[in-house]
Amino acid sequence: MVSSLKPRELVIRASKIVHKSLFLNSLTRFVTEEAICLMFRIGFGDIYTIECWRYMVYVHAKGISRFVSYADFPPILGVEPPTPAEFVKWRRRWRKQHEYAYRKQAPEWWAEFFMNEFWQALSEAMLRSWGELIALIKFAFPEETLQELRKSYRLEKSLLH
Repeated sequence: MVSSLKPRELVIRASKIVHKSLFLNSLTRFVTEEAICLMFRIGFGDIYTIECWRYMVYVHAKGISRFVSYADFPPILGVEPPTPAEFVKWRRRWRKQHEYAYRKQAPEWWAEFFMNEFWQALSEAMLRSWGELIALIKFAFPEETLQELRKSYRLEKSLLH
């Protein structure tokens, strides 16, 4: 878990995401600082800028200067849900990242991302929306990871009552 997260508080900070292209990739809506922090195991303060270009995302952070695929970012609430065409983009990316293992599933940190989102849910309705999103993309996780996500969801739901 990223140490800079605070329990069940709405944190408003200036976004470090900058759009550098006139043409937006459809997956741009899923680019978040939270995902970058988990992807690179850094804190929010370590991020200098996240530049969204037409086909790639450039991450400039403390000790990091990398291009990242849009297909590396997990879906989020508050924007249009992922489409079947985007499911294909994710699967293609996962297969390319793990070509020797022929893996068609999300990176392991995606589960941690969603568990953090469960933990930060401010209401039962928000938590339920995260659960529905997981149900939509359950193909992205191995069965044991899905079980962990369900367990985390139930725990957070019980704490919200």
